[in-house]
Order: sequence, then structure tokens, then C-alpha cells
Amino acid sequence: MGEYAIRQSNLRRLLKGEVLYVSALPNIRYLTGFSGSAGHLLVAPDQSTLYTDGRYRTQAQEQCRHTEVVITAGDPRPVLADNLNNQKLKQLSFESNRLDFGTYAFLNDQLSRCRLVPRDSLVEKLRLRKSDSEITAIRAAVDLNSRAFEDICEKFRPSWTEVRMAAELEYTFRMLGGEIASFPTIVASGPNAALPHAEPRNCKLQERSMVVVDQGVTLNGYSSDMTRMVARGRPKAKQNKLFQAVLEAQQTAIAAIRPGVECRTIDRQARRVLQKTTIDGVRLDTLFLHSTGHGLGLEIHEGPRIAPGQKQRLQEEMVVTIEPGVYWKGLTGIRIEDVVLVKKGGCEVLTPTPHKLRIIGQNRKN
Repeated sequence: MGEYAIRQSNLRRLLKGEVLYVSALPNIRYLTGFSGSAGHLLVAPDQSTLYTDGRYRTQAQEQCRHTEVVITAGDPRPVLADNLNNQKLKQLSFESNRLDFGTYAFLNDQLSRCRLVPRDSLVEKLRLRKSDSEITAIRAAVDLNSRAFEDICEKFRPSWTEVRMAAELEYTFRMLGGEIASFPTIVASGPNAALPHAEPRNCKLQERSMVVVDQGVTLNGYSSDMTRMVARGRPKAKQNKLFQAVLEAQQTAIAAIRPGVECRTIDRQARRVLQKTTIDGVRLDTLFLHSTGHGLGLEIHEGPRIAPGQKQRLQEEMVVTIEPGVYWKGLTGIRIEDVVLVKKGGCEVLTPTPHKLRIIGQNRKN
């Protein structure tokens, strides 16, 4: 039995005879292998059927070896609804965390004799633990991401702006064989780095300032994510102290990762390190503005969440990021992020890039 057939079988065990309408494209890809940008999947007890339009006729037939494919002339939803009405289906489950209201309203209108039943995150629960092939794909994406970072650090020129550096990174992704950036690349220097999701500006990287470089590339459908700190010249002592505190927090959190540990415990380990560090009367945990990490795979943000209050326990074959940060308004921001695989007895850091602060642009012209 192929991997996609196994995944569908695992989902059917959760459904217990229900028919599930899968609307989220990452979930469709996980269950069938279909990577097109338009599709609707029905998972029934006896078969799965993908509905898509004529643009994807050949692609769907090649990718979906364990799924029936229905090609429509236009919007597949009317055909899907007609087929369900012909089957006299009385109940249809749907992804309540994914379905847009327009499609819900359409189905509710067209399936007048069929009750729509919300089901939350069924496929996402199956996606929490990665298969060997998924881990291999994530490793490849992580390695490509790191290669791009090294390439850009070598090529960097003092004339580059934040926008230029971000663009060069995304260009390098493609030149190395990547598909797309997993998210808009962040390059932020000086006070701009104090914004956790800063947008690159059309201005040069500030000298003697920390620069947040948050980047990810998608390869074979799977995402990577990494944040490293670089600097234009030696940063001031205060910024170095911030950097060392964040690095200690990140390494402490990673050291606590193993199967069975609650996600909130990992988050707490990072915050405790920052809590004990005070600079100019400011306790650094008060500058930590987001969660410690998240899962990744077919999407850049997946379960589990490494955050306060999250009681979910880590399991073997989960893949998460660990990315504590501090954000000092008007001065700088520091974030360090790795991709980590949960393994029996502990974990493995997949990101090969060293954590050291990289000084870029030295002895370079233009």
C-alpha cells in the first residue's frame, strides 16, 4: 500500500463511516499528492474522489494514484454537489477550520437534504507526525535554505538595502532549485528589527547594528524556516548582551525537547532564561512578544504550537521550530531560529547553519 493510501486509510479510521469534504489544498496534497492550486476532495468509506478543472487533467491523473479524479469544465463545486445529491447523502462532514463561508453557503444551499457537520483539524492531526519521506523532504528544504544564507553572506555588498538583500535571498532560493519562499523574507536592521514581522525597507543596513534575517524556502512542497543574526560591523555591547541572552534561551529550550514533554514546558524554558536577564532595568522576558515555536511541513505554520498554555505533548517524528526573540523598541530585535526533529529520547537540530553572529560586508566595496 502506497503512502497516500495509508494516509487515507488512517483518516477513514478517524471518520468512522463519515464522508469528509476536504477543502484545504495542503490537506488535499497530504492525502493524494495533488499539488495543483484548485481542488476539492471527498473522502468516503470506500473511495476518495478529487474534483478539479481541466487545467489539471494530466497533473491530477499523474499525481493521484489512489484517488478517483473528476475533471470539470469550470467550477467543480456544482458537479460535486450534484454527485452528492444523486448519492442521497444525508450527512457531509467538512473542515470547519478551513472552509470559506462562500463555499459553505453554496453547499448548504445545494445540499438541501444533507446535513453539514463541522469537523475540526482531522487531517492536521494526522500531519503532526512526519513520515520518513516527509522528514527527508524537510531536511532537503532546510539544507537549501542554509546554503542560500551562506551564499548571500558571501555576496553581500554595503550598497545593498534591506529590500535588495531579501530579494537576493529569494532569487538564490530559485537558483538553487527551490520552488518559492515559504513566507515573505524578513531582513530588518536597527530599530526596524524591533518589529517581529518587519517588512524590508528600501534603505541600507545600518552600520554597527544587528540585522534579523528570517528566511524559508519550499522544496518538493515542504517548508523550511530559519532566523539568523548578522551585523554591519561590530555591534555595541548592549546588543551583544541581548544576542547572548536569546541564544541561551534558544539552546535551553532545544535541550528540553523530547517525546512526552508538554509544549508549554519548552516555551517556559526559553522564557525563564530571559526572565533572569536584566539590561538597563528591563527584564528581557517582557520583550519576548510571541510564542517560542511552531510545527512546519507542507505549511510554514502547523501544529504543534510551542507557546504558553499549550498542554499538547511532543511526539516522535514531530518537526518544530524553536525561535525565541526579544524586541527593544527604538534599538533592535534579536531572534534565533532552528528546525528541530523530535526523536526517541531527545531531538535533532536539522538546521546546519552556525548560530554565531555573522559580520558581513567587511572589506567589500559597493
